[in-house]
Amino acid sequence: MNKYLLTSLFLITGATFLNAQKNIDNPVDKEINNTLDYRGIPGSIDDKSFLAFSDKGSWFSYSMPTASNFNGFTGPLIMSQENGAWLGSSLVNFQFKDLEKESPNSEIETSFKSTLSGLEFQKKTKNWLLSHRMFFTSAKTAMFQFQFKNLQDQSITIKPMIEGKIFKGDFSLSKAMDFIKVESKINDFYGLLHLPNEIKNSTINLLDTAYTANLKPIKIGAGEAYNFTYSFSYASEFNKNELAAITQLQENFDASYQKTKNQKLETIKAINSKIDNQWQDSTYYQLVQKSLLTLQNNWRSASGGLKYDGFFPSYNYEWFYGFWAWDSWKHAVAVAHFDTDLAKQQVLAMYDYQTENGFIPDCVYRDNLIEENNYRNTKPPLSAWAAWTIFQQDGDRKFIEHIYPKIKKQHDWWYQFRDHDQDGLCEYGSTDGTLIAAKWESGMDNAVRFDDTQLLSNQKNAFSMDQESVDLNSYLFAEKLYLKKLAQLLNMHEEANQFQKEADILKRQIRKQFYSEEDGWYYDTSIDGKSYVKIKGSEGWIPLWAGVASKIQAKELLKTIMHNKRFNTAVPLQTLDASSEKFEPEGGYWRGPTWIDQSYFGVIGLKKYGFHKEANLLTKKLIHNAKGVTKKGSSIRENYNPLTGEGLEAHNFSWSAAHYLLLLLKE
Repeated sequence: MNKYLLTSLFLITGATFLNAQKNIDNPVDKEINNTLDYRGIPGSIDDKSFLAFSDKGSWFSYSMPTASNFNGFTGPLIMSQENGAWLGSSLVNFQFKDLEKESPNSEIETSFKSTLSGLEFQKKTKNWLLSHRMFFTSAKTAMFQFQFKNLQDQSITIKPMIEGKIFKGDFSLSKAMDFIKVESKINDFYGLLHLPNEIKNSTINLLDTAYTANLKPIKIGAGEAYNFTYSFSYASEFNKNELAAITQLQENFDASYQKTKNQKLETIKAINSKIDNQWQDSTYYQLVQKSLLTLQNNWRSASGGLKYDGFFPSYNYEWFYGFWAWDSWKHAVAVAHFDTDLAKQQVLAMYDYQTENGFIPDCVYRDNLIEENNYRNTKPPLSAWAAWTIFQQDGDRKFIEHIYPKIKKQHDWWYQFRDHDQDGLCEYGSTDGTLIAAKWESGMDNAVRFDDTQLLSNQKNAFSMDQESVDLNSYLFAEKLYLKKLAQLLNMHEEANQFQKEADILKRQIRKQFYSEEDGWYYDTSIDGKSYVKIKGSEGWIPLWAGVASKIQAKELLKTIMHNKRFNTAVPLQTLDASSEKFEPEGGYWRGPTWIDQSYFGVIGLKKYGFHKEANLLTKKLIHNAKGVTKKGSSIRENYNPLTGEGLEAHNFSWSAAHYLLLLLKE
């Protein structure tokens, strides 16, 4: 373990930031190109080796080709089944036989561009320029424009051919009116490919997994360009308006694309106006857009069992194709700062599955072809935080009227089903009596503090750990205060007063039972409160975020947090004390790596107690020392090695992006 500490290469000095390149082009007023790299061609139906672009909650996405013989976007990747299945390497690939007459040594210049709005790529020689653009017009439809430009000083005639291939197995191709229909063999989703108008007078050779279409020769004058516009739609159903709009959108591609660009620009301006003054720099503007894009690509619209829009943890990881409870609350808090309607939907998506007794399942899916929704456990209570944050942004009292009783019911559930000894302090647990589900309920699945935990039976379908957790009860304390605010807003003053009384009692209990005077840290304890689970982990600073700790306790916590051999690592505020014998910085999951959500709670906790200098230093290290975070093209990861900065686990991770965004905003 010590060798990692000694070889950490990413310690930050103040000079690094003083010398940071200041913004020159003012990205406040534009989209930043290529914050994520979408280049790749799938080698198989389940290839997850590169990223894919989507928008507006679509259940399909695209990438950009890397092979010289590809003149069409990669994909699409279909996300309604099998944890993400590539339809094929390219469903629409333009080929020009006559271009082969050029010298085989003719140099081809290739360029790629991605923004929040869409994808573009070009291929250029001295004689011609091929350009391809795409964007999403809705959750169901993506629009494309392929352009051939003649760079010569004389007219030329091109003979285009369009071809498409899909992987064998899950999908089939057929003809339907003016569309090529892509049908799923697994569920009710289907796609409609509307090819360029020029193809209507051409012969389409269609097989189950491939098609070709030879277009009539097209003459293009010197310096002129010819456009081919087409679309792909994919959903469980289509209304007449969606289908009728396709032709109109194809005829007005530029105007439609510009409309999307304007929408993105408004989002960028709105969120940049909320960035704290110290982060007003091109590096941080770029991180804002990378975070927005990460969330955008994980956004899924209401479909099937998901009655509201929400966010996957990561479309790029095969087991994250659903909505999780505390992920949802965290996503909603961040998204509230630029799209309150979407934030509300993310909250409602989980409460749609609330049971009669107030329980919220751990995760839910569009359908259950892969696995069932997880009712074995729930997740830490953070939805009141999300609801209050949303209200602060748009003042929608009706939303609070709707969600308040649901949150209150879920809050009461904890005390009815997860307080084994009825002492007012709750425990993590499960509904099925398994320890693994109880650990999942904490959200910190394999955390060291649970290594010696056992389960106790409370009542039918209700089991608790034999230890009481400081983070859970701190979250519940914070929720009482948020529920108080919501109750006051609704003029429920008696309930508001009751929540304040409960919070006062709980604060005293947490301070008395979980705080160790001996070494100045908050620990989990045995269920009787008589002994500490002596593991220093990220749960120890949740009382700072919640506002539970006293000022004296906060000063003691600060000493451990800022200690270079404990939590002030290269990528700081990791899940386990770096001096612990069980510290696993590389692949330890919750046994050492840095999770940005937990780091965020630590940073905000320090700020609440006035430790702004320390909080800002830790924030800079979280941003600059986590590999790829400030680098164009690299995705935001699920967690990070706290000593080397190496990104770990899933790419394109939503709650990491959400909390990076929150770290940059004004408090």
